[in-house]
Amino acid sequence: MADYCDLAPGHSYHGPYHDREYGFPVTDDDTLFERLILEINQAGLSWLTVLKKREAFQAAFEGFRVARVAAYGDAERERLLGDASIIRNRRKVDAAIHNAGVVQALQAEHGSFKAWLDAHHPRSLAEWTRLFKRTFRFTGPEIVNEFLMSTGYLPGAHREDCPVHARALAHRPPWAAA
Repeated sequence: MADYCDLAPGHSYHGPYHDREYGFPVTDDDTLFERLILEINQAGLSWLTVLKKREAFQAAFEGFRVARVAAYGDAERERLLGDASIIRNRRKVDAAIHNAGVVQALQAEHGSFKAWLDAHHPRSLAEWTRLFKRTFRFTGPEIVNEFLMSTGYLPGAHREDCPVHARALAHRPPWAAA
């Protein structure tokens, strides 16, 4: 089976994500939240499915603005569950809304979601997974691993011989400073 660095280049959905986002550090809390929610929604599905629905997710979740999603109530939950352009899984929708509230609490305590991640870095995947399971909903080892690799907290997003690896490394992802 080919890995992402073989599959993605030139692909209309995987290519831009692989080349410009995957493994690069993320500093914006709303973008970190988006990545977490996209990874949660990928569970049991292909990443291509999520990438194809990404714009719809961004619209449905109002740009993944943490404060906005944290304020969602029953009407917004039902709107999301009725939106055929996104993945309509009640557990995933509930996790997104709940996790937005968790991120808000982390922002209040640590100044930002990123600061919370930085305060716990570096950790092994097993340690990160335990922390995420205690903190968030719907966060198993694969979701945690992909979220942390995609945002630069864990290595492995790109092979060392992938041209994007050097570009991502030049942006000083947290794992490289550990």
